[in-house]
Amino acid sequence: MEAELAALAASGATTLVGLMVSETWSQARERVVRFFARRGAGGAVDEELRLSGEELVVARESEDELAMADIEAEWRMKLRRALQADPGAAEELRLMLAELAPGAGSDTSVTVHNSVSGGVQNGPVLQGQQFSNLTFHNSGPVPPAQSAGQ
Repeated sequence: MEAELAALAASGATTLVGLMVSETWSQARERVVRFFARRGAGGAVDEELRLSGEELVVARESEDELAMADIEAEWRMKLRRALQADPGAAEELRLMLAELAPGAGSDTSVTVHNSVSGGVQNGPVLQGQQFSNLTFHNSGPVPPAQSAGQ
């Protein structure tokens, strides 16, 4: 059981550190604070999360892998202690990670079928799932191909 809790704590720390630099961090942070608050460490954890998030941003910008690993190790230990102190915390952490993990709730299995018909396509054809900030420059209509006899 100890190895399972250690693996769960490691997974939780990895997810937590990844979320600290994501757009969803404010929502995730509230959930993490509540998780620790139920174990008697809410207020202190909120400040520690804030400081860890700031340190992580600086570490990522300076590509300081050691500092990033230290932050993750710190949260791995905190999660492991919480799991050891409260056996019921494991299921709560699993559920929280399933909800907060990047890509959670999204359908990872997407089927795409493209059909292009109707002759020559004189513009871009894109295939994918998410596009943003695209710019296409079009110089106008392409003249029809001249026949070989002219």
